[in-house]
Amino acid sequence: MAGDRMMTRPEHAVLSLGSNLGDRLGRLSAAVHRLDRALGVLAGSPVYETAPVGGPEQDDYLNAVVLVRPAPPRDLLEVVREVEERAARVRAVRWGPRTLDVDVIAIGDLRSDDPEILVPHPRAHLRAFVCVPWLDVDPEATLPGHGRVADLVARMAAGKHPAGLRRIPWSLSDPVVEADPGADAVTDPAVGGSDAEEAAR
Repeated sequence: MAGDRMMTRPEHAVLSLGSNLGDRLGRLSAAVHRLDRALGVLAGSPVYETAPVGGPEQDDYLNAVVLVRPAPPRDLLEVVREVEERAARVRAVRWGPRTLDVDVIAIGDLRSDDPEILVPHPRAHLRAFVCVPWLDVDPEATLPGHGRVADLVARMAAGKHPAGLRRIPWSLSDPVVEADPGADAVTDPAVGGSDAEEAAR
């Protein structure tokens, strides 16, 4: 069975959120509300509009990061999948558009090689749409195996927000606005397979 390795008790877990179908902002807001009820949200980043990475032609994403109370990887994965299902996410097309995508990025310095959920996320260090909002919400953040998130962002774009990210005037710490319930009926062709096998996006 896969093992978890942790040096110190984590203060929080880091989750990345994205949406590019329907009421994107409403879906992110509703997801934060559900995560808060299930886990406890400690902080939320500004929201960025970003170009899709890979996959078929599709609309731009809204992306953000939240810090939540820590929990074991499988427990977090269970909550994340339930929140995605509430947004009518369907896993069908790799790197395809989706109503909502929530990924577990890190849980303190814990490392897990569980095939269901790799921690830290194996591609987080390559993704501006993860690292930039994460740095906003936690300037001292470190990604196990890759060092300070500030250094990752600096290497991506000489210390500036990488091209393709546009900060919008709303933060996940702002009051929650529930998405239109009818919008949850949208079919969402998205990533197939486990989080360990597929990219968050």
